[in-house]
Amino acid sequence: MRDLAGYLEAAKRAVDAGREVFVDKLGAAPALHKGPGDFATEADLAIEQILREQLTAATGIAVYGEEQGGAFDPAACWVVDPIDGTSNYSSGNPNCAILCTLMLDGAPVVAITDAPLLDMRLTAIDGGQVMLNDDPLPPVNADTAAAAQVGIGSLASADRQRFPASFRLDLAGVLTESHLRPRISGSVGVDLAFMAQGIYQAAVSFSPHIWDNAAGVLFARCAGATVSGLDGAAWTPQTSGVVVGTGRAHRTVMDAIGKSTRGGTADEA
Repeated sequence: MRDLAGYLEAAKRAVDAGREVFVDKLGAAPALHKGPGDFATEADLAIEQILREQLTAATGIAVYGEEQGGAFDPAACWVVDPIDGTSNYSSGNPNCAILCTLMLDGAPVVAITDAPLLDMRLTAIDGGQVMLNDDPLPPVNADTAAAAQVGIGSLASADRQRFPASFRLDLAGVLTESHLRPRISGSVGVDLAFMAQGIYQAAVSFSPHIWDNAAGVLFARCAGATVSGLDGAAWTPQTSGVVVGTGRAHRTVMDAIGKSTRGGTADEA
């Protein structure tokens, strides 16, 4: 039998250790440039090393991460993003988080999103409730937010070819005509965590990276939300991007994606 609770406790201890570096090095300048507008700080590198060492030692399961890579094994693998929203982190913007997810048999089963500057740590295990700072959250529904908002990961980030800026801008424009109000935090992990808390009614990630999306997928499932790819198909580890939301909000986002696609701004979406 899988000891998911034990795996979660191991992940908490590893994230606790990484959290100390996160707080200590807030505002760190770029230390590694990975491409135009894409960089890592010394904190990214140090936190991922901590997560790798502690998770592997405690569970015997390999780590696949944003900074040091590794081999992604959907059968059993930790996927980590040491700082999701590195640009925010480097400038002192609080919308940034440590993401840590355990994948077993092709599905996320344990997850932590820890945003120290927001005093927000979400945790979940498959089949359980989403926990906010160790307190259980109720399932999300259409009445959990005073004003219906939708988080949109970024207007310019990874996978620009599949989801070009023109498509993202068009989607944001279409959504403004719906009952949802678009919000851009600059952190996929924060967006998906907000949705699981009912702060957002929906969230859209354009990221092709599993370390960005996996934790939020588990939170959404545990919160009773609808989860899919941007094409409406079921989410898998190979899916590029994700849409999560209450039933109504998810339908609204998918309708908006359809209108944006038909408008010719995202032929490859």
